[in-house]
Amino acid sequence: MEQQTAPDFELPATGGITFKLSDFKGRGVVLYFYPKDDTSGCTTEGQDFSARHAEFQSLGWEVFGISRDSLKAHENFKAKFAFPFQLLADVDEKACELYGVMKLKNMYGKQVRGIERSTFAITPDGQIARVWRGVKVPEHAQEVLAFVRSL
Repeated sequence: MEQQTAPDFELPATGGITFKLSDFKGRGVVLYFYPKDDTSGCTTEGQDFSARHAEFQSLGWEVFGISRDSLKAHENFKAKFAFPFQLLADVDEKACELYGVMKLKNMYGKQVRGIERSTFAITPDGQIARVWRGVKVPEHAQEVLAFVRSL
């Protein structure tokens, strides 16, 4: 598979920072897009990435979660579960559109637009090394870590 350059973007992040993907050249980046703060699947996914965070960092990789929630919702979610990584607020769906994660989903018989749970592994030179779409939470963070280890 031919690698493609990860689209650069800038978003407000928890911890009072502005995240810019290009600022992370030289480090690997795991971007995981998730539907909603403080829901069961998204909480479990965040906890799974948290549990492996030190290991990602020891390999030279950073982890960031992205959803359409507000920065305030992100700060609360991050604090509640003590996530060691920053969450990015994509309220205008800028990054969601760049990475093609917005999908029509059925909820309670109605079609709604939402984020398809997706993860992108971006190499230190800014290439997308692997994409996971339609992610199932159990074992996902472990699978991403195993992939990063294999590089």
